[in-house]
Amino acid sequence: MIFNSPKMGIINVTGIRVFAYHGCLPEESKVGGEYIVDVRITGKFDVAEVSDELRDTVDYCVVFETVKREMAVRSKLIEHVAKRIVVELRKDYPTVEKFEVKVTKINPPMNGDVREVSYEIFS
Repeated sequence: MIFNSPKMGIINVTGIRVFAYHGCLPEESKVGGEYIVDVRITGKFDVAEVSDELRDTVDYCVVFETVKREMAVRSKLIEHVAKRIVVELRKDYPTVEKFEVKVTKINPPMNGDVREVSYEIFS
C-alpha cells in the first residue's frame, strides 16, 4: 500500500508528569515538586508511514524513559534539565530534524501566586 505523505511529520509526547527535586532553594531538594514535560519531535517519518514498523520511527516509550531518567537527576535550573533531555534524545535519534522540549514546574516557590513556570528548548 502506498500513501502520499508530507515531507515532514511531528510526533508529540505531551503531559509527561513527574515528581522531581529541581530548584535553587535548599528545601526544593528535600520537598520536591510536580513537573510536566512535553516533547515535540519533527522529522521525516515517511518510511514509518508506509512500513508500519516501530524501528522506522521514534519510540514513545524511549522518549518517556529518557524524560523520566533525566528528571530524576537533580538540577538547580529547569533550563539545565531540559538541555539534558534534548542531548539524550539526540543520542538515541540522531537523524531527527528537531526536538522541542518544554519543562513546566507546577506551583513554583515564589513570593506570589504563580501557577507554573516553564522553559522551552529547540534543538
